[in-house]
Amino acid sequence: MENIQNMVSFVREHFNSDKFIPLHEPRFRGNEKKYLEQTIDSTFVSSVGAFVDQFENMMQDITGASKSIAVVNGSASLQVALRLAGVKKDEEVITQALTFIATANAITYNNAIPVFIDVDLDTMGLSPKALEDFLEEFGELREDGCYNKSTDRRIAACMPMHTFGFPVHLDELMMVCNKWQIPLVEDAAESLGSFYKGKHTGTIGLISGFSFNGNKVVTSGGGGAIVTNNIELGTQAKYLTTTAKRPHPYEFFHDELGYNFRMPNLNAALACAQLESLNDFLEDKRILANKYAEFFNKSGIKFRQETANTKANYWLMCVELNNKSEREEFLKNTNDQGVMTRPIWNLMYRLPMYAHCQRDAQRNAEFLEERIVNIPSSAR
Repeated sequence: MENIQNMVSFVREHFNSDKFIPLHEPRFRGNEKKYLEQTIDSTFVSSVGAFVDQFENMMQDITGASKSIAVVNGSASLQVALRLAGVKKDEEVITQALTFIATANAITYNNAIPVFIDVDLDTMGLSPKALEDFLEEFGELREDGCYNKSTDRRIAACMPMHTFGFPVHLDELMMVCNKWQIPLVEDAAESLGSFYKGKHTGTIGLISGFSFNGNKVVTSGGGGAIVTNNIELGTQAKYLTTTAKRPHPYEFFHDELGYNFRMPNLNAALACAQLESLNDFLEDKRILANKYAEFFNKSGIKFRQETANTKANYWLMCVELNNKSEREEFLKNTNDQGVMTRPIWNLMYRLPMYAHCQRDAQRNAEFLEERIVNIPSSAR
C-alpha cells in the first residue's frame, strides 16, 4: 500500500494535477487549429485534400518507408495489409494472443483464422522460439507455401504486434518466417517512433499498419496508415482503400472489391500538426520513463523498459507486479484515487469468438496477463 500511495503522489507531482489523471491523453499545442481551419476553408474535408497527401509524405519521411497510405483507422490498415500479403478465406495467420483485439479482428475480417503463438517475456511480443517450435511440429512446406499439418490449411502470414511500442525480435522472426516461406506483416499500431536496430518498426516486414487513435502518441482523432517498402503493394493499397475505382475524369468503374477506407482530410490535418510535434512528445515521454524507472527500482516494482538494440516510444508504460493479487490491489487503489491504471488485455482465446483457435501453451502470455499494469503515460 505504501508503494502505491507513493506512486500516486509521484504521478500527481509529475503531471502537476490533483484531478483525475488519465492513462494517455492527446496534447494539442501546435498547428492543430490552424490546419483544421485551413481544411474547412478549402471545403476539402473528406478523403481528398492536401493534408492527406502531406500526411502520407510525412509518414514516409518519419519511418523511412517507400510508401505510406492514409486510412480511416489502425484496424483497416491491418485488414488491407493482410489482404495484400496474400491472405485468403479459410487460411491461417499466426499472431499473438497477448494483443489488442484489432490484431485478431483484422485476420477475421479477411475470413482467415488466427493461430495464437506465445510471446517473449522481455518484449511482450511474438516469440521467434515459440514460432519455430510450432512450425517444427505442425508446419509443412508445399509448392504453394507453408501448411499447418493439423488443419491442412495454408499459413498465409505471420503478424507480430509491437506491444505498447516495444519492438519484437524482428531479425529472428524474419529468419523463421523466411525459412518457412511465410510473409511477415507488422502490427505497428502502437509503435510510431519506435526503432529496431536503427530501423523504424513497420518497415522490416513485407507491409505494416499504424494507428492514430485518440490515445496514441500522436492522433488524428481516428486514422491509420499502411506502410511498406514495396512500391507495387503500396500502389495497390491506395487503390483498394479508395473503393478500387479506376482513374477516369467522370466514369465510375470499380474492377474488384475495394474499401471506402481513405482518411478524411480533416483527420489528416490534425495528424500533420501532431506529427510536427512527434519528437517533442517522444522526448517528453522518455523523460517520464526514466523517472518511472528510477522511482520503481527504489520501490522494488519492475518497470518495463526497452530491450537491447531497440528504441521504444514508451507509448503506454507499464509495471510488472509479482502476482495477480498484487495486480488487483494496485489497480483498485490507484483508480480509487483518481489515477487511471489498467491491466493488459485479456488473452484472445479467452474471448468467445476466438476460444476455438489453435494455440500453444502460452506460458509467458499467461504470466504477463496476470502481472502487467499500464500506468499514466501522457506527454506533459
